[in-house]
Amino acid sequence: MAVMSSGVLGGTFDPIHNGHLAIAEEAAFKLRLKRVLFVPAGDPWLKEQTNVTAAAHRLEMLKLALADRPHFRVSTVDLQRPGPSYTDDTLADLMSQLGPEAEMYFILGIDALADFDRWRNPQRILQMCTLVAARRRGALAVDMTSLEQRLPGISRRLVLLDNRLVDISSTDIRRRVASGLTITGLVPPAVERYIREQRLYQFTQGQQA
Repeated sequence: MAVMSSGVLGGTFDPIHNGHLAIAEEAAFKLRLKRVLFVPAGDPWLKEQTNVTAAAHRLEMLKLALADRPHFRVSTVDLQRPGPSYTDDTLADLMSQLGPEAEMYFILGIDALADFDRWRNPQRILQMCTLVAARRRGALAVDMTSLEQRLPGISRRLVLLDNRLVDISSTDIRRRVASGLTITGLVPPAVERYIREQRLYQFTQGQQA
């Protein structure tokens, strides 16, 4: 049976933007992924002290952004599970859905690698997937020697993605909307219309990315 390679891109997606899409496209092309699953977090544990837009809005914006990209799909595994979202639970749920023959690549920002050992059950995550670290503007280089010492074997389960840098962040998009500035070109047109029609982010400058 042929191996089904799937990328997994998790996040708050508050909102989904063109930077997310560019990284997913780059990973899909360079790793020859059959599909990329976008997994919106229900209650992201690292953002418990922040205000996150209602899941229904974030999910709808994802659906709009991916509507014309058949190789990109939305997975609601984290939205369906009560409590905080943890990556090891997400991957375990996806593996049970995709089957044992599936090969998963978890896409994250390279800056997240520095604190990867703080994540819950990092070794379990490495057993279930290969990490794909995407470059992010302003992110510092990761000390791989130190990371390998803290998490032996991570270097063998890691791909560094030489992606082009896209200087877009959800935080900046929310601030621009709250300030009455345009976000054209930062998000897909359908997402921009939805934000305007639903009057999202007009008073949410305190939210985090």
